[in-house]
Amino acid sequence: MRLHPTGQFDNHAAHYRHIEAKPLAAALGAEISGVDAARLTDAQFEEIRHALFRHKMIYFRGQKLTHADHERFSLRFGPFAEDAYTQGVPGHRDVHPLIKEASDASKMVFGEGWHTDSPFLPEPPSITILRSVQVPPFGGDTMWASSALAYAMLSETYRRLIQDLRVRFSLRDVLAAVHESVELSDSPIGRLAATRGAERLSADLLRKIDGSAHPMVRTHPVTGEKALYVDPSYGIGIEGMLPEESQPILRYLTDHLTQPAFTCRLRWEADMLTLWDNRLCVHQAYNDYQGHRRELYRTTVVGEKPA
Repeated sequence: MRLHPTGQFDNHAAHYRHIEAKPLAAALGAEISGVDAARLTDAQFEEIRHALFRHKMIYFRGQKLTHADHERFSLRFGPFAEDAYTQGVPGHRDVHPLIKEASDASKMVFGEGWHTDSPFLPEPPSITILRSVQVPPFGGDTMWASSALAYAMLSETYRRLIQDLRVRFSLRDVLAAVHESVELSDSPIGRLAATRGAERLSADLLRKIDGSAHPMVRTHPVTGEKALYVDPSYGIGIEGMLPEESQPILRYLTDHLTQPAFTCRLRWEADMLTLWDNRLCVHQAYNDYQGHRRELYRTTVVGEKPA
């Protein structure tokens, strides 16, 4: 089923006193203006937090932040989460580089394919905060899809069908794709490619391949909103089902979730700061800027065990 915006699409901006929010699309996303992310007042932060949960993804333009500024901004939302891919930049353990050099001809880019961040962990990150430094002249966009809206637009019968199911999330299929499509490099995905042909994988990598099982429908701990918790990159099966039983359900739900009407798309500029709630949306990056350099930095905020 392919849908178009109806009366159930409600992404209008709330009235704020200390920030301005401008919706990006009917389904989700909003630009926040009128603030300096490095010098937020408490009143501004509370409205930004509200806007994040309302719009699922928010972004700011013209934010020239240092790594330390990025850290301080992230910590206002909570402690740093475990990052499943990188060890951070020197002196800033929790600021993670996402850099693709112009010379990298890999057929796959970090963040490619619809996904929520690191759902194979027992407590996946709640919020991702991504900052741009250098972007290509074209390409390199990111898209998001509202998993909360997708859940709301399912039939009541289908919601009952899936309400008690649990999805097994694993790094297995992403690792196989990396081994097939990515060149070796000093980058998160390039270092993962270096395990190609290894006789023995590390205990940490095996832990991520074994993964975790989480509810297919999760409830947001702050807003109480229900959302689908499933993606086509890391979701490999449904607990208690044979593969031939689970795959049609997973395929339908991921097709439903990522249909165009539920999405927004961001054209990056230098000095953008973008946040999204991994409990309420999925996202993907594009590998369409070969020959150009893209430099971004990421932090993630600790999450809770999905319920």
